[in-house]
Amino acid sequence: MTMDTKNGSGRTTGRGIGLAAVRGLALALLSLPGAVLCFCLSLVSIALIPIGVGLVTTPYVLTGVRAFANGRRVLAAEWGGVRIPPAYRPLPKDANPWARTFAMLRDPATWRDLRWLPVDMTAGFVTALLPAVLFLYPLEGFALAIGLWRVFPDGYWYGFVPVSGQASAFGAAALGLVLLFLAHFFTPRLLSVHFRLTRAVLGSNQRELAERVRVLTETRRDAVDASAAELRRIERDLHDGAQARLVAVGMDLGTIEALLDKDPAQAKELIAQARKSSVEALSELRELVRGIHPPVLAERGLGDAVRALALRLPVPTEVSVDLPGRAQAPVESAAYFAVSEVLTNAVKHSGADRIWVDLHQADGMLRASVTDNGKGGAVIGAGSGLAGVERRLGTFDGVLAVSSPAGGPTMVTMEIPCA
Repeated sequence: MTMDTKNGSGRTTGRGIGLAAVRGLALALLSLPGAVLCFCLSLVSIALIPIGVGLVTTPYVLTGVRAFANGRRVLAAEWGGVRIPPAYRPLPKDANPWARTFAMLRDPATWRDLRWLPVDMTAGFVTALLPAVLFLYPLEGFALAIGLWRVFPDGYWYGFVPVSGQASAFGAAALGLVLLFLAHFFTPRLLSVHFRLTRAVLGSNQRELAERVRVLTETRRDAVDASAAELRRIERDLHDGAQARLVAVGMDLGTIEALLDKDPAQAKELIAQARKSSVEALSELRELVRGIHPPVLAERGLGDAVRALALRLPVPTEVSVDLPGRAQAPVESAAYFAVSEVLTNAVKHSGADRIWVDLHQADGMLRASVTDNGKGGAVIGAGSGLAGVERRLGTFDGVLAVSSPAGGPTMVTMEIPCA
């Protein structure tokens, strides 16, 4: 029994080392070209501001930089367990290019992003690549020992071992074994170093408390505005819908009372009409309640509520749920309406014929991702539905990341802290 446990632990450790190496290689291949492209475009766009061209291009370029940084935040949380909360100031609504450009340039988070890019393309690239090198380089030493040394020219060095014959090739294999032993301990840690370096540069540090207060103030204002808008919507729907129908029912009942003795036939027609109006009013009230807080969400939880939501969509939707229990009611409500908004956007604008929803909870975070196979091109910007979702999640310190290249697919990932 003990032997099986050890073997299982060894296989798990081996998978962990290999997974860390693969993730590190993927990060290295992503960080270098992505950071170089974002940094160069940012410098050129900001330099063109004095002649007016940069006023138009800078908001789009900096939005791309933020998307690149937010993508790394999501990977840091999922792969390294390192939380890097964003602290971007909201952009003014309906602002002209001049206002949008300078609002983004006045945001300290923008300059943190720009400082992080050269770090990511240098030290970030090295710390991401090291886990893959430490895992893969020993394989060359083993290959030399089984005969690969014959195809290399004289004077070939493996590390500090000069390989010129079979004996020195065995020495290279011994060195590879030592490196593999070191990889066993250091490969996952090196990947964590990459994400901690990212947090050190990308995260708000010495002004973290002041930045936190500012973000909370702005998210509270957004929450108050959203609550007021929701109350106005409910009042409007009640006044124009159910209330009007109930008033009509009351008038019909008064008329029926007067006609019962004089014209029973017409009274029956009005009774049927009143019954129909009452059914329609009840249906509208149910829809209104569902828009405030769906009964299935309160009774059966987030997973079943999202499944019920998917069944009503015109596009085939697969829902995968892995939730160990119920979250707090406000968190469930925020996640439900965020997923609902993203699904609505996907149905309306993506042109997709398939949608996938994944809900799971890990490391104190409730994560929801919505993926579609549509045309792509989704962005977080003023006036878009995703901007509203981002504000909704910001009230709960949530994060929204969007990956939507032209031609698709589109993947929207949402995270909310959750006990």
